[in-house]
Amino acid sequence: MNLFNKKSFFKKIFFCSFFALLLVSQGYVIPQTKVGYIDSKKIVDNMQEAKDAKSKLDNLILDWQKELTTLQDSVKKMKDDFDKKKLILTEQLKQQREKEITDLDLFISEFKTKKFGDGGEYIQKQTEFMKPVYDRIFNAIQIVANEGDYDYVFDRTSDLMLLFVNEKYDLTAKVMRVVEGK
Repeated sequence: MNLFNKKSFFKKIFFCSFFALLLVSQGYVIPQTKVGYIDSKKIVDNMQEAKDAKSKLDNLILDWQKELTTLQDSVKKMKDDFDKKKLILTEQLKQQREKEITDLDLFISEFKTKKFGDGGEYIQKQTEFMKPVYDRIFNAIQIVANEGDYDYVFDRTSDLMLLFVNEKYDLTAKVMRVVEGK
């Protein structure tokens, strides 16, 4: 390669690099990413529908706790009665009462698991009552994100930890207005 060709080659490289830098700085090659975030806890806490669902779930839990207390009081009474009378009971009656107490204890344990255990009615009812709330929020997020041409919307109350947040991207108020139909 002669000197003339080297200069031409370097000029072409310089021109291409300069042009590429110009395009990148103008946003033509790498489009700008628009990111927003919401505070879903704040949205849920301000929704009447969520408050109603929580109240409904709390009432259901209260009913279950009353039922559980009644069962526990019954088994306690049975045990106390058995302890007082076991000296005068026949062996057959002792076994029968012990079995009744054991059966009721087992029923109470199963009741707790059925209502409050993993995959129990509590989890199912919570999901059932809150699903419409979360669906409304999700739809509102989609509307706000599409209207605002956002590329990403994060929930700052989830496991995603944000170390810096520019408040101008907070979509919480906009999503709340859409949820409320304003």
